[in-house]
Amino acid sequence: MKPTIPNQRPSLPAPSNAWAAFDGTKASGPLAHVLCLDDFEIMARRVLPRPIYGYVAGAAETNHSVQLNRSAFGAWSFAPRVLKDVSHRDQSVEIFGERYASPFGIAPMGIVGLSAYRGDIALARAAHSSHIPNILSGSSLVRLEEVLAVAPGTWFQAYLPGDETRIRPLIERVRAAGVKVLVLTVDIPVAGNRENNIRAGFSTPLRPSLRLAWDGVTKPRWLINTMLKTLVKHGMPHFENSFAERGAPILSSRVQRDFSGREHLNWMHVAAIRKQWPGALVIKGILHPDDARMAHQVGVDGIIVSNHGGRQLDGAAPPMVMLPRILDHSGNMTVMVDGGIRRGTDVAKALALGAQTVWAGRPFNYAAAVAGEAGVSHAINLLRSELDRNLAMLGVSSPAELGKSVLVDLKEGH
Repeated sequence: MKPTIPNQRPSLPAPSNAWAAFDGTKASGPLAHVLCLDDFEIMARRVLPRPIYGYVAGAAETNHSVQLNRSAFGAWSFAPRVLKDVSHRDQSVEIFGERYASPFGIAPMGIVGLSAYRGDIALARAAHSSHIPNILSGSSLVRLEEVLAVAPGTWFQAYLPGDETRIRPLIERVRAAGVKVLVLTVDIPVAGNRENNIRAGFSTPLRPSLRLAWDGVTKPRWLINTMLKTLVKHGMPHFENSFAERGAPILSSRVQRDFSGREHLNWMHVAAIRKQWPGALVIKGILHPDDARMAHQVGVDGIIVSNHGGRQLDGAAPPMVMLPRILDHSGNMTVMVDGGIRRGTDVAKALALGAQTVWAGRPFNYAAAVAGEAGVSHAINLLRSELDRNLAMLGVSSPAELGKSVLVDLKEGH
């Protein structure tokens, strides 16, 4: 039976006009000590077994790209304006006809269900109640129909093989589920060299071993509240949304077969998907201006400038570096960016360079691991509060007022 989908999201929060200084947060319990997104990673490392934490935190080869993603924000400083009336701030933005409360969202992340119990639902519900966009990963462990039932408006991200017989049924399933925004991740023709995963004891598929068992036993909170609870209530987790049909369980050798064949995917497939898909179509993984131009030519509605969080090609340029170059070739597409977002200042810099919204992944994964939906909601509130203060101190009242005039390029001195 198709789930009943509510027609509306919760109301947008009122624009900020409050003064609050050095008063901590509104959270209680352990979350009261989480004052920034980085705090969640410290706590998650204590909660998660080493292989799971290693999978989330790790990247490709030397981790060079993931480090560049963070350091790229340091190339820019602010030139704030003063004596501006910023008493009525509103950070809401409109993306694909939907008004969101903040110009950031939760990026797609695979197998979040191993970090937190029903992690995909925890992320989606927190995003929905906070009225920010959330992208469900095609490598998720909860059926997309179930996620859409509790969080209508969730976007869906697909990893597609270059096989039209597998593509068309999945697109039809996504449409029937009520998804309005389809995201195609295109920067993974083959699996990245994530030797860090091997060192941490993580593999896809997971391979039972004494080491894996020991890693789980030594993290009893995760073992009881995430793994055992999932097995008792829902059975062995499967990749639920890779194709139209149910995918392989996480312990199956079929996982590698199901995730192969992506090297055949090309622009002809994207053009065919554009004809089939009636909603907004987004391509994630654009780093070259020529690819942005191609996306525009085939009728894509938006792109996410991304190097996959540094998890694919080590040495791939930081999205923040490529963003200004890509904007010149993006036509009327909605241009978004991810990679290394940790602070409200990061969001402000990306918006000032021309992004229309930004995406963060790992911090929200860690937040779910620490405190489920409540943790994710707290992470959203932290980032939202930081951005609100940043807007005020920059002398602007909304993201639309941000531009390159508030930035100083430290490399060029202007």
